Amino acid sequence: MPRYSSAVRGLAGTALALGILWAAAASWIDGPGGAAGASLAATFAVACAAVALRVRPFPRAALVLAGLVAAVVLWWVRIPPSNDRDWLEDVSRLPYARVDGDRLTIENVRNFSYRTENEYDARWETRTYDLSKLRSLDLFLSQWSSPHIVHTILSWEFDDAPPLAISIETRKERGEEYSALLGFFRQFELYYVVADERDVVGVRASHRGERLRLLRLHIPAERARELLLAYVREIDDLAEHPRWYNALTTNCTTVIRDHVQYAIGKMPWSWKILANGHLDEMLYERGRIDTSLPFAELRERSDVTERARAADGAPDFSTRIREGLPGDGAPPADPVSRDGGDADRTPTSRAGGRP
Repeated sequence: MPRYSSAVRGLAGTALALGILWAAAASWIDGPGGAAGASLAATFAVACAAVALRVRPFPRAALVLAGLVAAVVLWWVRIPPSNDRDWLEDVSRLPYARVDGDRLTIENVRNFSYRTENEYDARWETRTYDLSKLRSLDLFLSQWSSPHIVHTILSWEFDDAPPLAISIETRKERGEEYSALLGFFRQFELYYVVADERDVVGVRASHRGERLRLLRLHIPAERARELLLAYVREIDDLAEHPRWYNALTTNCTTVIRDHVQYAIGKMPWSWKILANGHLDEMLYERGRIDTSLPFAELRERSDVTERARAADGAPDFSTRIREGLPGDGAPPADPVSRDGGDADRTPTSRAGGRP
């Protein structure tokens, strides 16, 4: 019994210590900022230390500390996001969508022409897509630093229109830069970049020095359509109800999973969703991408970085980066089961094929 009590005390103490650390950081980062924010965080930490040292027995101290952390959490979750800030130009306009039968019209599709990452000719467009001609769905993985963490971008291909790429990102204000640490707090609103691939993919390869892999997903066109419409509903909702980005729970990959769960069916959880540099491994294991090649070869052949750099700004950018990619073929059977996840784990071809 004493051993069990010590273990419980140890776990409770660790959980409280982490909670106090987070609450102090939230008070500093999401509080008044500057010296006032630092003072607030320090005051909170000193108060917690005083409770831990002076209040006895341990369960009573733990209860008081938990109450202090809960008070910070209650304040933190009530910090409102906003669509009214001095935004950077590349996220300054919110996209809007209208669906009329098979006709999808999207306003504020970004199609910038970049000279450098921060120098560009801004161009916002209204584009119309025929959903009955949606052919397939592709996934870009963009690596900028650690091989274990990437940025994910989905792109829908149509028979009669350029691909429609959607990237879930942070909406940054003028003077802000992305920070992985700040991404865990309420510093950035959630933003859907609806764009031409030459823009949102090209800028990463040619001007940000990122490496890009392009995966042809095994998903029937009708399911790709459902997923796109789920995105459209969220895009329109964000115009009225902004949301916070969170590097752990509401990021470029976890939000995709949420949409997949809602629009297509169960997507079993995996640690590779958080360490999303391994997302292609997970998709390979589940038969969602081409499995006719060894995984190492598939990953190597899916790297489109040099092709994207060579095609930078070209009208046929999307065609050129797809030349020679593995994964073409006849449409697969529907591998998705709404109540049980993957029904067919080894499809042999991608949705819609290629003409």
